[in-house]
Amino acid sequence: MPRIIHLSDLHFGAHDDRIVAAVEEQVGAEQPDLVVISGDFTQRARTEQFQEACRFLDRLKGAGHEVLGVPGNHDIPLYDVLRRFLSPLTRYTRYVDDVLCPVHEMAGATVLGINTARSLTFKDGRVSHEQIDLIRKTFERTDSEAMRILVTHHPLFALQIGDEVTPAAGRSELALDAIGDAGVDLLLAGHNHHADVHDARDLVTRAGSALVVQAGTATSIRVREQPQSFNRIDIEPGTLTLTVLVWNGDRFEAEDAKRYRQQDGRWRMSEQDVPLEAAH
Repeated sequence: MPRIIHLSDLHFGAHDDRIVAAVEEQVGAEQPDLVVISGDFTQRARTEQFQEACRFLDRLKGAGHEVLGVPGNHDIPLYDVLRRFLSPLTRYTRYVDDVLCPVHEMAGATVLGINTARSLTFKDGRVSHEQIDLIRKTFERTDSEAMRILVTHHPLFALQIGDEVTPAAGRSELALDAIGDAGVDLLLAGHNHHADVHDARDLVTRAGSALVVQAGTATSIRVREQPQSFNRIDIEPGTLTLTVLVWNGDRFEAEDAKRYRQQDGRWRMSEQDVPLEAAH
């Protein structure tokens, strides 16, 4: 049964060192098969911020964790205009990963990350036609029994966060067609600093049968209505258990655990109670 830890919006440069240490400790205790980080490693894409992110990643990897990440809009320089347009992700590829659309395959799941960060947008993201083709081709050749998971920084759906509606990434409709055709089961994203979960068809009729899982910010001091948090995802055939681990001011604790089952082409939440400390 694969276990994934889903972190997002680390924002090194606007982070809390104490929370960073607590994330590392909790990830070690969870013993995941993969740590997914859905973008915004830094606050302003400065060298020293990427160096801090790099040291964080090195500590995770040094502890034996596999890591898959994608860039966020904050990982592109905002005020350094020349670098923003001529070499927007050079620091990311130097300090985080030189692969912008990584793939990780493990028993029971295939995970594909897509870079949605773009120089021309201040905040919003976009999916390219080449990336849409990559979604189709990647999942065409994967094990049909494995859960198919797509990771982006920007959500592919417009989402209601408090009184605000955050926009979907550009070309999301084309991407959702590919996701539906490819049979993607799970969409992981961040950007909004707000943890929530939806059935894709509740958001967009044509969206296919994916479960949409948003992560809050794991370590940033810039929170929106929710404290820092991250997700634990335990996968079984046709079933997953999603647990949100929330910062309580002293440590991360499991606050919410829900089990979802695939039935009739949709994800449905099980009525059965789920232990907060699910066995791995």
